Amino acid sequence: MAGRYYQGHGGGGGGGASMEVVSTPNQELALTNCAYVSSGDLRRFPNALALVADAWVFTLRAHDAVTSGRIALNAIQRRQAKVSAGDSVTVSSFVPPEDFKLALLTLELEYAKARANRNDELDAVVLAQQLRKRFLDQVMTLGQRVPFEFYGTNYVFTVNQALLEGQESSTPLDRGFLSSDTYIIFEAAPNSGIKVFNQKEAASSKLFKHKEFNLEKLGIGGLSAEFTDIFRRAFASRVFPPHVVSKLGIKHVKGILLYGPPGTGKTLMARQIGKLLNGKDPKIVNGPEVLSKFVGETEKNVRDLFADAENEQKTQGDQSDLHVIIFDEIDAICKSRGSTRDGTGVHDSIVNQLLTKIDGVEALNNVLLIGMTNRKDLLDEALLRPGRLEVHIEINLPDENGRLQILQIHTNKMKENSFLSPDINLHELAARTKNYSGAELEGVVKSAVSFALNRQITMDDLTKPLDEESIKVTMDDFVNALHEITPAFGASTDNLERCRLRGIVDCGKAHKHIYQRAMLLVEQVKVSKGSPLVTCLLEGPAGSGKSAMAASVGIDSDFAYVKIISAETMIGFSESSKCAQICKVFEDAYKSQFSIIILDDIERLLEYVAIGPRFSNLISQTLLVLLKRVPPKGKNLLVIGTTSEVGFLESVGMCDVFSVTYHVPKLKKEDAKKVLQNLNVFDEGDLDAAAEALDDMPIKKLYTLVEMSAQGPTGGSAEAIYAGEEKIDINHFFSILSDIIRY
Repeated sequence: MAGRYYQGHGGGGGGGASMEVVSTPNQELALTNCAYVSSGDLRRFPNALALVADAWVFTLRAHDAVTSGRIALNAIQRRQAKVSAGDSVTVSSFVPPEDFKLALLTLELEYAKARANRNDELDAVVLAQQLRKRFLDQVMTLGQRVPFEFYGTNYVFTVNQALLEGQESSTPLDRGFLSSDTYIIFEAAPNSGIKVFNQKEAASSKLFKHKEFNLEKLGIGGLSAEFTDIFRRAFASRVFPPHVVSKLGIKHVKGILLYGPPGTGKTLMARQIGKLLNGKDPKIVNGPEVLSKFVGETEKNVRDLFADAENEQKTQGDQSDLHVIIFDEIDAICKSRGSTRDGTGVHDSIVNQLLTKIDGVEALNNVLLIGMTNRKDLLDEALLRPGRLEVHIEINLPDENGRLQILQIHTNKMKENSFLSPDINLHELAARTKNYSGAELEGVVKSAVSFALNRQITMDDLTKPLDEESIKVTMDDFVNALHEITPAFGASTDNLERCRLRGIVDCGKAHKHIYQRAMLLVEQVKVSKGSPLVTCLLEGPAGSGKSAMAASVGIDSDFAYVKIISAETMIGFSESSKCAQICKVFEDAYKSQFSIIILDDIERLLEYVAIGPRFSNLISQTLLVLLKRVPPKGKNLLVIGTTSEVGFLESVGMCDVFSVTYHVPKLKKEDAKKVLQNLNVFDEGDLDAAAEALDDMPIKKLYTLVEMSAQGPTGGSAEAIYAGEEKIDINHFFSILSDIIRY
């Protein structure tokens, strides 16, 4: 039994024997934590260690009052072994493994008998010396209760933590020898009245309410790496006792800045950090709430946030609890000094007041300030240096595994209550939700549920009783929700589709070759380690299909972030506003691992006019900088530009910043014929004549001609033509063509 119990823990024992339980011969022996047997029975245990009831290891000693076949246990030992005097219990020899010394032992103290109005102060150093001497080389097991006497009073300690040397975390089976080097931490049981002082060895283990972090239970998904960084930087030093930190000569981290796109979990993480900590409840402050219209009132509001921490540090010093202050939307009040022009200087005063409180002459050491923002670039630089908000954690869009965790968190209750249909595949949903933030994934789940609930409601009779048992959220509900909830940082599919309203058409070898080359650039972006930025320019006559080709590459790439920048979305914008909009698209692209940006009609973006020529130098310089700027580490970007004025772009040096340039030509006769065959609007005998007339024609103009020819009294019915029931009259087509060419 013992060998089975210790499998994988390095220890073992002999075969178990059944022995009768009796009481310890006297009270003095009961306080030794030893079990007593006869001299003859003791010889059967080579190490004088016995595993009792397959759970507890006791040191054995011989006593004349105990007869053969019996084992004497004190009342606490019997209670833990779940036996009474006269019962039989399994006892086997315990063979300790190597390296069985305890490095750390955490003991919770209480009186052996509850005492009202009793408050004993115990010297931790003296108590540790006594326990090491009294229980030296005894085995202590996690959860074990041991009675002992200290200065005439009987106490009981419970083993709350038992770590072996070299072991990083405890397990349910942890035990080991108490040695002279074991590091002992004392904790007083709640409401026991016991106070422990002079605990130089005690770690500040009461910083957290829980012994371990389960991020899923906290509702945090996909942020384990970020949470680990926060713990290492901000809390690891606070877990150790103050004297250890002072010997290291370091100061605790006083500020954390969580930044990143909206909806990624910054506020959620800050809120959960506050819940994890013992001591004072965190103060949660929304940036604008601090502001006041009265002179000096805003600065006073900031000082009030730190008042409790100041008073406690003055009275308790290093024993003070940790005070957590959470600033949501910190950029609202801590903008760079001198950047606001309101004439009052209030924002500058807030920054100055915060800097003074966090890291001034009388700096506080019991404060942790957590700031959150979507705009890190707006914050004052002095606030971000070491000693202030020095830990900067980017809370970015979740990866596929993170999205899976978030979806599991939001669907757990549905699954537990059998509301999820068996066809739900969360792995597939995680793969399909590229660039969705945590908030957007929650929105997808809520939208899917709304579809499922709506099926149970009859609009004709809203009072009809609902059948709760038949509510099922299906995969189709989630697919519909994905169409309803789109990511803010996702591919702008609608804008891309507008660039290729007629879809993909075979336009001949030249267009196909350029498309294939562009898709090779997409693959290069995916796999390249040394080229995080790839740029490509598509130039050619107006209407030759450059925008449609760029849009097709963006859609077919299956990248999470594909955005098109065109002049039509910035009508009426000033030069500076256009630059800001273009910069924002590039900054958003850097948040995704793989991204594509399409600069459509670059000459229109630059406000180019042939007379002069005139163009915006500000926008030109902005694009030149962005097209050369290497994305952050781990982010890859493909930029596709389109232009009909390649000569102008060469004159301003824009062509030089593109890695490759492809010429998108007009359609030749054979290319036009393929397009017309695909449209199927001409009789077979008229195809060659129509294609001959369309030689050297841009594809956009070809479509316009075909659509015009399908209208009118001599051209037949447009609906019938596109349905394949009628064909375009070739003479009407030539008439339309001659009109267009003439005018």
